Amino acid sequence: MRAPFSTRLRVYYQHTDAGGVVYHANYLSFMEAARMELLAALGIDVRKLAAEETALFMVYSINIQYHRPALVNDLLTVTADVAKIGRVRMEFDQRVLRDEEELVTARVLAVCVHPRTLKPIAVPAPLCGKLGDISREPPPA
Repeated sequence: MRAPFSTRLRVYYQHTDAGGVVYHANYLSFMEAARMELLAALGIDVRKLAAEETALFMVYSINIQYHRPALVNDLLTVTADVAKIGRVRMEFDQRVLRDEEELVTARVLAVCVHPRTLKPIAVPAPLCGKLGDISREPPPA
């Protein structure tokens, strides 16, 4: 089985509350960073897609579970695994780990929209192909 894409980051004071514990909303930023790094690793330039009025990706929903807290100065691994590609949506399974300890898990549903109208559009074929190549569930035919 293929390993999910992962990136590493350190927890800084700016990510935490007064007790040095990561504020819950910051995990969303950590996961966003992992998804952006995944797209960049696949050669997908999201700024270029927006500038050419090709596509934007917007988060539609997140189902998140907080298992254990991350603390200031922890070195975290954040994963992004393409679970499924649909006609207009992409589903990602994501995890935040400290060493092998699972801290946060989430299923993120993102939709593809037109940059000007923000209305849903089909995932462009080249992107669908690149994301489909690493998806656990192949894109629709």
